[in-house]
Amino acid sequence: MPWENNGGGGGRNNGGPWGQAPGGGGGGPRRPGGGNTPNLEDILARGRDQFSGGLPGGRWALIGGVLALIAFWGLNSVYTIDPQEVGVELRLGSPKDELSMPGLHFLIWPMETVERAVTTVNQTQIGASDASGSARNNASGSNEGLMLSGDQNIVSVQFSVFWAIDDPVKYLFNVRDQESMVRFAAESAMREVVGRRPAQDIYSDDRSGVSAEVLAITQGILQSYDLGVNVSQVLIENAGPPAEVIDAFNEVQRARQDETRLQEEARSYANTLLGDARGRAAALREDAAAYTNRVVQEATGESQRFNAVYAEYVNSPEVTRKRLYLETMEQVLGGSEKVLIENGAEGNGVVPYLPLPELRSGNKTSPTTSTTTGN
Repeated sequence: MPWENNGGGGGRNNGGPWGQAPGGGGGGPRRPGGGNTPNLEDILARGRDQFSGGLPGGRWALIGGVLALIAFWGLNSVYTIDPQEVGVELRLGSPKDELSMPGLHFLIWPMETVERAVTTVNQTQIGASDASGSARNNASGSNEGLMLSGDQNIVSVQFSVFWAIDDPVKYLFNVRDQESMVRFAAESAMREVVGRRPAQDIYSDDRSGVSAEVLAITQGILQSYDLGVNVSQVLIENAGPPAEVIDAFNEVQRARQDETRLQEEARSYANTLLGDARGRAAALREDAAAYTNRVVQEATGESQRFNAVYAEYVNSPEVTRKRLYLETMEQVLGGSEKVLIENGAEGNGVVPYLPLPELRSGNKTSPTTSTTTGN
């Protein structure tokens, strides 16, 4: 046993487990009656000495542990908010009214904690056509993006919703899984709008109108949920028939394009004919107007000439009458090959006549005769 004395022939040590009697080396004080019970104060003193000797640097270890606890508390009490974030501090689980802007902040941990919300614009894609998304949809049996239009056609719509956090407190604590909520609300709104419209509006005719309607409906749904987000844009990236009927749809599109092309060619031909007809009609109208103007001008000139002749006839009837006769005979006989000789001329009667015009033209004709006429 530890208190046995191994150095003196195997005799027992009456000093107890501390190696000596409580009174020291036999000369110390003893309790009345000569018993071996140790003094309590000596026991406590020896325990303190043993503890100090058994843990070298124990005080420094204790101080180091306290410092580590303080450092751990400080690390949890000091936090940083990034520029694209905003923080919401919680005191015993209840959010504070004041938001934590980007920078360094301090709180009393663990009574206070912080939740972060990203303030940048988020993009949620619905009906994505990438390989991983297609495989995931097929594996789960999802028909995301396939919708029924108002004219009973199946439309595959791929679109993106751009949204940002408007109220971080509502966003963090009112609804769980916020991005999924935005996705479900936008898909529901798109199905509602597509179900009211013909497929051609979604394909090409009115995509902007469809996007505007979906944006308004989605924002209304999220506001009713008090989600604390603002939807800024709904962009339709692709819209068309499902892959199973794409060939038939393309054939229909080609037929419509041919129809449009033939209609345009017919309109062009009709416009050409109409332009020619209008041009001819305008030319005829111009000719008729010119003829009318010429006839009117000639009639006006003739009437003025007649009035002038009549005025001269009133002044000198005989002279005017003879002048009219001579002018008329000149007009009538101006192109004649006959020569008229008055009765009083020498050689009254039929005289030979030499056809000078025929001689000038080189024609050899026999001489003609002219008769004499009288008044």
